[in-house]
Amino acid sequence: MGPVPALDERATACARRLQEADRVLLASHIDADGLTSAAIASTALERASLPHEVVFKKQLDETEIASIAATEYETVLFTDFGSGQLDVIAEHEQAGAFEAVIADHHQPADATTEYHLNPLLEDIDGASELSGAGASYLLARALADTDESTPTDNRDLAALAVVGAVGDMQTVEGELVGANEAIVAEGAEAGVVEEATDLTLYGTQTRPLPKLLEYGNDVRIPGISNDEQGAVAFLQELDVDLRTEGTWRRWVDLTADEKQTVTSALLQRALERGVPSEKAQRLVGTTYRLLGESEGSELRDASEFSTLLNATARYERADVGLAVCLGDRDEALDRARHLLETHRRNLSEGLETVSEQGVEEAEHVQYFDAGEEIRETIVGIVAGMALGIDGVDPNRPIIAFARKNEEETKVSARGTGRLVGRGLDLSAVMTTASRAVGGDGGGHDIAAGATVPAGTESEFVDEADTLVGEQLG
Repeated sequence: MGPVPALDERATACARRLQEADRVLLASHIDADGLTSAAIASTALERASLPHEVVFKKQLDETEIASIAATEYETVLFTDFGSGQLDVIAEHEQAGAFEAVIADHHQPADATTEYHLNPLLEDIDGASELSGAGASYLLARALADTDESTPTDNRDLAALAVVGAVGDMQTVEGELVGANEAIVAEGAEAGVVEEATDLTLYGTQTRPLPKLLEYGNDVRIPGISNDEQGAVAFLQELDVDLRTEGTWRRWVDLTADEKQTVTSALLQRALERGVPSEKAQRLVGTTYRLLGESEGSELRDASEFSTLLNATARYERADVGLAVCLGDRDEALDRARHLLETHRRNLSEGLETVSEQGVEEAEHVQYFDAGEEIRETIVGIVAGMALGIDGVDPNRPIIAFARKNEEETKVSARGTGRLVGRGLDLSAVMTTASRAVGGDGGGHDIAAGATVPAGTESEFVDEADTLVGEQLG
């Protein structure tokens, strides 16, 4: 029995179908969740001696599904997508093009298929309780359970499932819950995951202390956040030596007592500078470490690992991200680090563009059109970051447009947990509004995307604004 009993039967059925295949085409999405999903599934197939090929798709639409059908693979495993395109997939299945096995967590389309592993089918939240990587992990566990020749129970793959969940922003009030929590527990038992209470700022493994504090924007502390000199001055005031031979140490280099000194002072400074107590407490929370990775490496921390993977995918190098997930710590990791630097620079420039350009407001949503100024592969990330800057209302969803090509515009939407609690479902909004203007979309309640014909942006905003208004009452 796996970590999520409600899905055992579905996972087992999918695993048995894969074992009947002569060879498998594994198709997956390209973000951090998609990359870890593919790596988990590929590793499990390899261990089960099932020949397979891996392909990545930026989006799964009718054209891409037709291209998959043309490969002449009789069995296709879809990870981290497929459910939302089930109606199109079912048509190809009925035509005899292939048989699908789907391990996904997105909202299913109005169609059915025999081998479908999705938490939503068992009333488990696919936006916060189980990611695509989590679904792939359940499939991997089932493959091990149903194949006596597999040399491992695949519980070591829980580490990648945690990275996928964190990368898919599935933490609830700072920690993984539900089925994700059960996977963390299995990873801990297998000795590959450690759940700890620590400073929650991004970069504890890799950034020098001043940079860690300067760029820690989840909880903005006046005089420290986005203030290089302020961050340095704060650290210099502490009664502890935080440098080695003149070089600033990293958080991971500090002793427990030194960490406590910095944390206490940071909390006190946040309160002194007017940060609400509830918000300041978020500086400390649950973190997830991968025990098989070296301390001081971005792969040691699930958040940093997922960011590295996102950087590869956003720049058309999903192959590099997959190689890192599969264990390449040489050429692929070096390439991924280079892509991450490019990614960080582009995100910073993108956020600056939004700050300078500002956002437009409809009755219930706010939006901006980045045109060609922000890459369509990162505009959604920039939109989410923009919810924390001046001039952007955190109490209403944000919609971002970016030029995909001459005929199409990429749309990304982001909300907040508070808005979702009030009834916001951006997956439904993106699906309905995009189809109303001749496009298509989907995703999760808190984050979703679509592709629409160029020139329909205003009409799309009108449709989305009406839908959000209905959801939020």
